[in-house]
Amino acid sequence: MSTDKPVVHLIDASIYIFRAWYSMPDAFSDPAGRPTNAVYGFARFLCEFLEETGSRHAAVAFDESLASSFRNELYPDYKANREPAPPDLERQFAWCKDLTRCLGLPVYVDDRFEADDLIASLAGCWRERGHPVCVVTGDKDLAQLVLGPGDAWWDFARRNRLDADGIEARFGVRPEQIADYLALTGDAVDNIPGVPGIGPKTAAGLLGHFKTLDALYERLDELKFLKMRGAKSLIPRLRTHEDTVRLARRLTGLDAVIEKVDTEPHVERRRADPDGLDALLDGLGFGQTLRQRLHRLTGTG
Repeated sequence: MSTDKPVVHLIDASIYIFRAWYSMPDAFSDPAGRPTNAVYGFARFLCEFLEETGSRHAAVAFDESLASSFRNELYPDYKANREPAPPDLERQFAWCKDLTRCLGLPVYVDDRFEADDLIASLAGCWRERGHPVCVVTGDKDLAQLVLGPGDAWWDFARRNRLDADGIEARFGVRPEQIADYLALTGDAVDNIPGVPGIGPKTAAGLLGHFKTLDALYERLDELKFLKMRGAKSLIPRLRTHEDTVRLARRLTGLDAVIEKVDTEPHVERRRADPDGLDALLDGLGFGQTLRQRLHRLTGTG
């Protein structure tokens, strides 16, 4: 099914900033000697993305904190396995937001909701308006948002673009089952517990039969009749860890409607700020090659 309305691109900034932080040389620094490698890599990513897509409907979501989201209220150990971003990286996150705004791209950030939630809320708003949604990320959690005609999950840097069928081929479950799948397996990256002994293959098998987590628990006794290795032994394990699974499902889901997003879900690129861009690039000490490339995107290069 096709649509005449333009694709809305929703960019998960953090993954591309972290990739640049770890992959770009430390030699990138501003005149004061502070590292700029992450913002330089993120600037190149934005250039490549905008040059390739020419998208006029795009927004960029950032994470504000590792320890202040509503998920930390539900489960204090959420993401507790991660070290706080060092000051040199935190500073670069702020520069990345400034750069994004200078290019005319709407920026979304919140101290209670994560970038994933902001993207989910935006996706729902624009899908209801008949637009296909493309989530630009490498995070499997966001695969659950590929729900409408023309929707896609796109790891831009790795050239991996998946529709709903592609997600099922990669993860073994449909997009709408991703949150249930992660609740069963757990997610070590976010320090979310799962059911001991249930890995990706078993979780996919369970959801292939029961379709949803709720149906699995309603019909748990059916497991003894399934032709799945160790199926019978899963019954007591799933019962014992039901509270853990239910909590995990609240952590893995991305179905909240965020009021401030829902009332002003802007994704249209706005007028760029070439003067602000120049001031930012002067402060960062970026050279002419990237500067000219960025200015071309503002229509002033």
